[in-house]
Amino acid sequence: MLRTAIAFMIFLIGMYGLVISGNVIKSIISLNVVQTSLILLFITCLVMRIRYSIMGVDGLAPVDPIPQALMITAIVIGASITALSLMLTIKIFHYYGTLDWHEILAMKETIR
Repeated sequence: MLRTAIAFMIFLIGMYGLVISGNVIKSIISLNVVQTSLILLFITCLVMRIRYSIMGVDGLAPVDPIPQALMITAIVIGASITALSLMLTIKIFHYYGTLDWHEILAMKETIR
């Protein structure tokens, strides 16, 4: 229960940073915090109170590897999305000359 509450608090911190942030890079960092909290939540939900064995030896049930593989996949996809969004941030900065959301939206409206 405590781990779930911690994951939820980290999620709320990331969402707060996403809503309040006026900078593109801070928004990307906040999205990473949200993703990390969701991965933490899924991992804590998968923790069992029953003892398991990795290979099913010693008469214990083997661990299901699917949730672990899904979390590793989520981490890799998150890193890829972060790299792509940082690359797009560089392009936005070169085009608009700023990373502030409000200034970018104002410039975009004047371009139309």
